[in-house]
Amino acid sequence: MPSGLVFNVQRFSLHDGPGLRSTVFMKGCPLSCRWCHNPESQSPHQAFIRMRHRCMSCGRCSEAELARAVVTGRTLEDVAACPTGALQAVGQAIEPTELVKTLLRDRIFFDESGGGVTFSGGEPLMQAAFIIASLQLLQSEGVHTALDTCGFARWQDLREAALHADLVLFDLKLMDETRHKNATGVSNQLILKNLQSLSGLHDQIWIRVAVIPGVNDDDANLDATAGFLQSLPGIRRVDLLPYHATGEAKFARVGMDYSLHGTPTPSNDRLEALAARMRARGLATTIGGHQ
Repeated sequence: MPSGLVFNVQRFSLHDGPGLRSTVFMKGCPLSCRWCHNPESQSPHQAFIRMRHRCMSCGRCSEAELARAVVTGRTLEDVAACPTGALQAVGQAIEPTELVKTLLRDRIFFDESGGGVTFSGGEPLMQAAFIIASLQLLQSEGVHTALDTCGFARWQDLREAALHADLVLFDLKLMDETRHKNATGVSNQLILKNLQSLSGLHDQIWIRVAVIPGVNDDDANLDATAGFLQSLPGIRRVDLLPYHATGEAKFARVGMDYSLHGTPTPSNDRLEALAARMRARGLATTIGGHQ
C-alpha cells in the first residue's frame, strides 16, 4: 500500500463531522489561501521548523540555522536529539495499515458518540491513493469516515475517495472566479464542476464556508453561493465558519508572510444575517459547524 505524509492527528475533534472524531491532517495543498489555518500543510514535502520560544541555543544548530524558521538538511534523528523539542518535523510518512491501527485505539469513543475519522489537510486528495486505501480499511472496520476537501482535484480521485467516505465536507471560498484566484491562487471552475458532479453521486455532503471579512463576507458572494447550492442534490447542510487569526502565528512559524493581519472575527449579528440568507434559500445552515 502507498505510504502517506501526515503532519498531525487531532483526537477528540468536535468540528469535523458528527460525534467525537480523529482528524488526520495530510501534507500538501494546491491552494494558497490567504487565511489558511494550516500553512505548514501547503508544501507536499516533509519540512523541519525551529520553534524559537523553545530554543536555548545549545550549539547543535549553526548561527545561520538559528536565524531561520524553516531548517533544511535535517533528519528525524536530529529532531529526536533536540534537547528542548525546538526542532520539529512537519510531516511523517506512514502506511495505511499502521495509521488505521493507531486510529482504531479510539474506536470506543467513535462508537459511543457516533463519531469516526476525518481526513483533512492540506488537501487529502493530493495523496489520493493513500487516502482511498485508508478509507477502505476504516470502512471494513465499521468506522464512520469523512473526507474534507477543497474540491481542487482530479474527478477520478474525488469520486473514488467519496465512494468510501460516509460524509464529504466540501469547502467553498468564493463564487467569482477572479476573486477566488486572487484569494487562493487558483481558479474555482474545477472546484464547482467537481461539486456539481459529486452532488449527483453522494447524498451526504456538508458545505463549509469560512467567512472572512473583506474577502468573501459580502451579500453578493453569499447569495451567489446559496443560489449555486440550492440547485444541487446531496447537500445536507451549510456550515458558516467564522474567521479567526489562529493561523497568523503559524505563518510566522514556517517563515511565511500573513496578509490578513488585523482582520476581525465577523460579529455574531453578521453571521446570523448571512445564515438567514442561506436558510431563506432552503439550505439548512449552522454557524461554527456545531452539531
